[in-house]
Amino acid sequence: MPSAKEKNDAVVGRAHGKSPDAIALLKADHRQVKGWFGDYEKARGEAKKAELARKICRALTIHTQIEEEIFYPAARKATGDDDLLDEAAVEHAAAKQLIAEIEAMSVGDELYDAKIKVLGEQIDHHVEEEEDELFPEVQNAKLDLAAIGEKLSARKAVLMGELAS
Repeated sequence: MPSAKEKNDAVVGRAHGKSPDAIALLKADHRQVKGWFGDYEKARGEAKKAELARKICRALTIHTQIEEEIFYPAARKATGDDDLLDEAAVEHAAAKQLIAEIEAMSVGDELYDAKIKVLGEQIDHHVEEEEDELFPEVQNAKLDLAAIGEKLSARKAVLMGELAS
């Protein structure tokens, strides 16, 4: 749970045109996707489900890529926790596989809803480990989270633009 100061720093940073620190940015992504999974569970109608599934898959694709390209290498170097980061990489691979399967399907196909549900459960587990184990280790390692947050934010913007076209 972020402290009041961390929340304020993230809000102040955004208000002044700065990117939030790396952990604030990644946690915001987690909350956004968790909300969409919740919305999907309640959704009625194929169009709404399709829209939410697309948002979920797109957001997770971008999120995993920026973590793998920028955050995980910095975290590995700073913490030396190869076990935790290797597990995260395996979890990402499993999520990417499910995302590919979902993207190749249509709402209403057999197992479509089940795959979205399982993806959500996998992501919940992954987020819990990141937020309860990895993020505290990274914070204790005194990594420059503001600088990494800027890199994550910039890369995320580029990927969002690429996936939008």
